[in-house]
Amino acid sequence: MAIERIESGPRMSQAIIHGNTVYLAGQVGAPGQSVTVQTQEVLKQIERLLAAAGSDKSKILTATIWLADMADFGEMNAVWDAWVGGKDAPARATGEAKLATPAYKVEIIVVAARD
Repeated sequence: MAIERIESGPRMSQAIIHGNTVYLAGQVGAPGQSVTVQTQEVLKQIERLLAAAGSDKSKILTATIWLADMADFGEMNAVWDAWVGGKDAPARATGEAKLATPAYKVEIIVVAARD
C-alpha cells in the first residue's frame, strides 16, 4: 500500500495518507495570539489539510489536543464545540504539555478516514 505525503519538508510532512487513513501532524496557530484565535487557526489548517487529503472534519476519528495551560481548556473547548457542531464528534483526549515555544498555547493532532 502506497504512502502519500502532503506538504513534506526536510523534517516532517503535514499529512500522511496510508490506505484510507489520514494522519495529520500537530497543528499550531500564530504564536502569541489568544487561545481562541490559535484554536480557530488550527481548525482552519486541519480543514485545509483534510481537504487536500480527500477527507473532511466529519471523518475525523480521533483528536489529541495539547494545551500549554489547562486553565485555557474552557476557551479552547468553546471554539472546538462550535466547530464540531454537536455531530460527528471524534474520540478526543486533551492534556497539558510544554509546546515547542511558550507562544504556542494549543496544538491539535487528528487522524481521519477518507471514506
